Amino acid sequence: MIAPAELVRSHGGRYATALDIDLAATDSGERFKWLLAAILFGTRISEQLATRTWHEFAARGVLAPQRMLDTGWDGLVAILDAGGYVRYDFKTATKLLAVCTTLLRDYTGDLDTLHAAAADPRDLEARLKALGKGIGETTVAIFLRELRGIWSKAAPPLSPLALVAAQSLGYIRHNRQVTEQTLTRLQQVWTSDGQPAADFADFEAALVREGLRLRRAESRH
Repeated sequence: MIAPAELVRSHGGRYATALDIDLAATDSGERFKWLLAAILFGTRISEQLATRTWHEFAARGVLAPQRMLDTGWDGLVAILDAGGYVRYDFKTATKLLAVCTTLLRDYTGDLDTLHAAAADPRDLEARLKALGKGIGETTVAIFLRELRGIWSKAAPPLSPLALVAAQSLGYIRHNRQVTEQTLTRLQQVWTSDGQPAADFADFEAALVREGLRLRRAESRH
């Protein structure tokens, strides 16, 4: 069985890290950068196109709520199109403007304020979804998965892709459903390898990547 730390080295850890986003930084703007990425990753589009589009936003310095509003709908569509996000450009531009408007109005543009206002993990998820129409389970799960161990209330369910990979690699027994016990078991596998509990999200991200690889391989047969 491949060691968890070795899986992270071979597959990569947090997606945010690959985008040079420091989720543990004191600057809450880093969390907003990741929310933008999670929104881009959350649609039915390739990881490559979503990543390229995020870099277009970064290159133009449009990585904060007020900057999004100042750029406007037409400007956001142009950035999305430049990144190859053409299929969802209009809808995503509208979504981003709604999210930024709500975030500025209700939480002074600060996602850490939103987290502090949440009563518990489920309320946190509800507040994120309430930021704008189209922020659903998938986007929230992607966003919170990488904040596990950083935000105390970030406790999303284990990704089904991570579950499939964990079973395939022998970290856990085959089980059709994701349970809290499944997540706890994987966290134990990670820390038993001598890794910091706060970095479990890196292991989970590596498992998601392996799960995606397995899904692509299966679709070819």
